[in-house]
Parts: sequence; structure tokens; C-alpha cells
Amino acid sequence: MTFKYNNVYLNEASTVTGPYEANGPFSKLYDKSYDDLYFNTKTWEQAESKLIDDSVDILLAKIGKTKFDIDLFISGDLLNQITASNYAASRLKIPYMGIYSACASSMEGLMIGANMVDAKQVKNVIASVSSHNNGAEKQFRYPVEYGGPKRKTTTFTTTGGASVYLSSEQSQIRIESGTVGIVEDLGITDVYNMGAVMAPAAASTIFRHLSDLKREVGYYDLILTGDLGICGKKILKEYMKVEYNIELNNYDDAASMIFDIEHEPVYSGGSGPACLPLVAYSYILDEMKKGKLKRVLLVATGALMSPTTVNQKETIPSIAHAISLEVCE
Repeated sequence: MTFKYNNVYLNEASTVTGPYEANGPFSKLYDKSYDDLYFNTKTWEQAESKLIDDSVDILLAKIGKTKFDIDLFISGDLLNQITASNYAASRLKIPYMGIYSACASSMEGLMIGANMVDAKQVKNVIASVSSHNNGAEKQFRYPVEYGGPKRKTTTFTTTGGASVYLSSEQSQIRIESGTVGIVEDLGITDVYNMGAVMAPAAASTIFRHLSDLKREVGYYDLILTGDLGICGKKILKEYMKVEYNIELNNYDDAASMIFDIEHEPVYSGGSGPACLPLVAYSYILDEMKKGKLKRVLLVATGALMSPTTVNQKETIPSIAHAISLEVCE
């Protein structure tokens, strides 16, 4: 299912990161970075919720508005019951929709917000996501203090918060269309190989987006997935060629870009709901505003498992949602 939008604009964005991301190639483009993982809080979970607080505060300052000017707040994260978002929403007191598509939550939030702005149900929306490396590790794998070894296919959850402001007020970048993904499950049970888990969902969504809109892959200057990492990026390119006869030449993956992979202990690259938006809302938007990119398809991918299903050795379903951004001529 693909939606076309007539009058929805991405007016502004904000990004907040932890220390690993701050050492990466886009460090100068982030709005704020911390040099530790607690951010003056007592727990990883409190720290993650603070990432949302900070990104929303920075965004409001950029657009010159207060929280009382915002019609709707949409947010998601990886913690059980999306508690980072829930606590942030309790402090904001803006009408709130909590969402969960794991690492695909960022594009889900944009799509919901764009639909409501386009339908004139709301005038504006703030859509946020967050993730925290230590919080995610403790919940889905082992606490980092355990020191367990990991495979090279492992992705390293990003620590960050990202927010965008959507409205019908014209700006340089518009949300052109969005595609809702379907859940794919190829029977993979390895939580240390998320790239392989999510690549089929990314391929399915890219193919259906292009098919629904009758476009060739070359329509976009860049197709950017979110969380596949070095290993998953290779799998997606091969899968697209074999399954759909599509060559992804204008393609990259945010998880492969966000860290200094050669010098940081991040294995196959990044992951987490914040991974794609940290790259997209800093580097990609900057490139679009400079005119170096005019049409970009953002494809956020998410692994839909829980700690319970992981412990039960269940297979890991995945999903991908896509948003098309275009520079207004």
C-alpha cells in the first residue's frame, strides 16, 4: 500500500547522539552529542527517554514554537512497551500516539503524521524515535557488563534521539509518498544477524513502492535503508537482483555509514530506530538542501521480535516502511 501526498512538508529536524555516533563521519551535523551514555540520569532507560526530550526541545527551538503549538506527538523506541516514548510524552503533554515497528518506527511515524496532515486532520506533527545501545543490549541480548563475544554479523544499536516537524507549510523538502510494508519471515532465528533478518522486508517494500508508483529504480538519486549493516547491505543487493531482477546501484545503508567502522568496535555497523533518522535528518537533509540530492527513498527496517520470543528460539519476522522525500523545485 502506497500513499501519495499533495501538501506535506518536512520543515525541520533535530538529532541528538551518544559518544560512538559523535565519533562517526557526521559528527559535525548533529545538533547535540553526549560524551557518556547516562546523560546525567541514573539508568539507561532514563537516558533514552532524555534523548527524546532533548531532540524535541531542540526542534521546537528551531521552528520557533512551543509544545502548545503542536497538534500531535508521535514516537516509538525499542524498550518494552515503548517506555522511553511514553515517559517523554508524559512530560510534553501533547496529544500522543505511541508506535512500534522496531527499527522501522521512524518511517511509520512519518507516514502516520503525513497522512493526518494531508487529510487536514491536524495542522502539524512532531514525529520522534530513540534507541540506546546499553538499554537494547540489556533487553534483547546480554547486559554489556557481561562481556559476551559477538559475531561479525552483529549490528551495534545506535544511541540517539531524532525528531522532525511536519506541516502543510511549504518548505524546501516535501514528503512525496510513503509505502506501508508487509511482514516477512524467512525462518531466521539468529539475533546476531539482523541484516539477514531484515533484508527481505526491505526488498519487498522497495519493489512494491516502485511497482505501485510505476517507477524505475533510477527515479531516485539515492535509496537508503536503515539497519542492515555491512552484511545485510550485501544480502539486500543480491536478493533484489535474484528475486526482483533489480540492480541497486543508487543505494546505501545508514547502518554502514553512521559509525567509523574501521576504528570503532561496532561489528557490522549500526541499528536501532534512531539509526536511519540520525543519518537522514543530518547528512541526507543537508545534501538535499545543497541540491546534491533531489529524490531520496528512505527505507527503515525493523526486526519484530521480543525478549520472550528470542528466548524461545522463535523465528524473527521483519518489516520495512518507506518514505519518499523530494526537493521542491
